[in-house]
Amino acid sequence: MSAVIADWQVLPQVPGEPELRCWWARPAAVQPVRGAVLVLPEVFGLNGWVRSVADRLAAEGYAALAMPIFARTAPALELGYDDAALVEGREHRDQVTAAGMLADARRAIAWLQRQDGLIARPVACVGFCFGGHLSLLVATLAEVALTCDFYGARVSTFRPGGGPPTLEVLPQIGGDLLCICGALDPLIPAEEREAIAAALQASGSRRRRELIVLPDAGHGFLCDQSYDFRTEAAARGWQGLLDALASAGL
Repeated sequence: MSAVIADWQVLPQVPGEPELRCWWARPAAVQPVRGAVLVLPEVFGLNGWVRSVADRLAAEGYAALAMPIFARTAPALELGYDDAALVEGREHRDQVTAAGMLADARRAIAWLQRQDGLIARPVACVGFCFGGHLSLLVATLAEVALTCDFYGARVSTFRPGGGPPTLEVLPQIGGDLLCICGALDPLIPAEEREAIAAALQASGSRRRRELIVLPDAGHGFLCDQSYDFRTEAAARGWQGLLDALASAGL
């Protein structure tokens, strides 16, 4: 594990676009960086747990940029995990559009690809909860070599801002795709898991397309601040992410 440098990073402003205040974590030692990972948070914003995910990735040798998914309504949102926080986070979630998210992600990826050791290199994207849902949209960008969606709900029935369900973008995804959820997740019931599995199988891609369903795990099992945190499932999910990054050459 490497020592880490991590701090807030405001990306260069673009006229007409919102400010992107991100959490930027990278290995402290001067060494080749394994690759860049874009991290998309839950509805709770860029809180301490999501920042810790970026820090953990940096400790593994990756450069990780955690970006706000509510840049247009709550760019500095940081919430805990109580009921009131969930209500507040969902209010912002309901104002997100696919077009806005993709515009913000393009800016973040372009910034990553200008950093030392990452010039023009492909990136990975990992998202959690609503960020996991959004990661499927980001996966359609040509620069994304791997996407890991942790318990992104409603992908078979909903698209932020309207339009066909997000799951229908699968033919546009050129990189590897790994979806991880718990068998006991009430937000991703059996019919949703079946729809995801069927869409992955029907995609016809030669790239990795996999759904991993962890038994005895519910929603948010990777987050040690969530009531649904499960130590074994979290360890398996995290290792699955690291293995996918390595397999994708990142």
